[in-house]
Amino acid sequence: MAMTSLKSRLPALIALLLLGACAADGGAGRGAVAAGAKLADAGAAAEDALPPKDPYPSRYRPAAHAPFAIRNVTIWDGRGHEWKNGAILVRDHRIVAVGPESEVAIPEGVEVIDGAGGHVTPGIIDVHSHLGVYPSPSLQATSDGNEITDPNTAEVWAEHSVWPQDPGFIRALAGGVTTLQILPGSANLFGGRSVVLKNVRARTVQEMKFPGAPYGLKMACGENPKRLYGSKGRKPSTRMGNFAGYRTAWIAAQDYRRQWAEYLKKREKGERAKPPKRDLELETLAGVLDGEILVHMHCYRADEMAQVLDMAREFGYRVSTFHHAVEAYKIADLLAENGVCAAMWADWWGFKLEAYDGIRENVPFVHKAGGCAIVHSDSAVGIQRLNQEAAKAWADGRRAGVDIPKAEAWVWLSYNPARSLGIADVTGSLEPGKAADLVLWNGDPFSVYTKAVQVYIDGVKQWDLLDPAFQPVSDFELGQPGEGDAK
Repeated sequence: MAMTSLKSRLPALIALLLLGACAADGGAGRGAVAAGAKLADAGAAAEDALPPKDPYPSRYRPAAHAPFAIRNVTIWDGRGHEWKNGAILVRDHRIVAVGPESEVAIPEGVEVIDGAGGHVTPGIIDVHSHLGVYPSPSLQATSDGNEITDPNTAEVWAEHSVWPQDPGFIRALAGGVTTLQILPGSANLFGGRSVVLKNVRARTVQEMKFPGAPYGLKMACGENPKRLYGSKGRKPSTRMGNFAGYRTAWIAAQDYRRQWAEYLKKREKGERAKPPKRDLELETLAGVLDGEILVHMHCYRADEMAQVLDMAREFGYRVSTFHHAVEAYKIADLLAENGVCAAMWADWWGFKLEAYDGIRENVPFVHKAGGCAIVHSDSAVGIQRLNQEAAKAWADGRRAGVDIPKAEAWVWLSYNPARSLGIADVTGSLEPGKAADLVLWNGDPFSVYTKAVQVYIDGVKQWDLLDPAFQPVSDFELGQPGEGDAK
């Protein structure tokens, strides 16, 4: 209350100070008037400024590391290639060379890791995680992933809920996860912005943010929004209500975008113009229409996904990925034709009616049709074994006659997720020049007996199964019985 009162009186106090200075000394008074004019100019300039594109920038900086090579391993490069007796050379956070050992020149003095019997793959990228916003322990006090107060909460950003000390990040790291997208929940038509993180230990979320990764917008189809708000006697209570809500919001976003375009046009001509009032909800939606923010949409039914594609055409935006997508196999050709990814579980379905028609062969069927198939977790537990989730889908496809090489199936865990997030030019596969985000496994990554031995992010070792010095412990777990993962 005291702060509010002082704030409301601040302009009057400044005026009194300026008047007092004028009365005491003419010269000083002119200086005070000039300072006041500068303040006014600064205020006008601030009002005239464009909304910041990235007000919470990434402060992630990889630590220094010595160059190293891993040899005598089987390599799956994340683009479908496999090299037995392969080698990979890393320097300055980047992959320098990768391929058959006979073709990778390892300079003198470089540390060489003999990975005999092991595999090297790109780090796993989970496009659907709620770590940090639904952290462990799971309590009401720590539940910050779903702003269930309005069908449209496009103004909220998941990064403002992420708790970097969530022990779940370390469990995921031990499973080979190097990058993950943190999404708000799926209760709303528009749930808010996602954030893409490097899975590194950090004090703040900014120190984890993947540099240059586009923001995502979480949207949701079907039962969740209509059930939640319909039960409260509010819109939407039907699927047609869902679509009316989407379309109403996109129309408002188009108008908001037009207002800014008109303002910028006048400013370019040197005309005086007042910028539109900022609206955080519409800023996010306008960012989608501008192609700067990627749409990640929770959708189960094939017919509903097809309708969403029509709606995207109506308003001129693009859907990056349908998440959960248990009926993606029914429209695999349509998804491939539109360049839309489908993020899927290996064998979750039937827990609600819109998930009733799922099949175990969903992932390989979408892949076989030429689509961008992804295996995601949506689980703090499942994220620890995503390699096994992909293995289950691969095996189910094989039983159905879709025989996909394992190295090719790894695209479901790294390259396709990187495409979904708009970061495939820098990570997601083992190629010279790309970030050295990689995992050394102690066997076939599709075996239930295999574990991640070492995990590197930008060439910096973050996890070592055999060295407690590289088994981080969250601050939250320090001093607790059985702390960390070294149990």
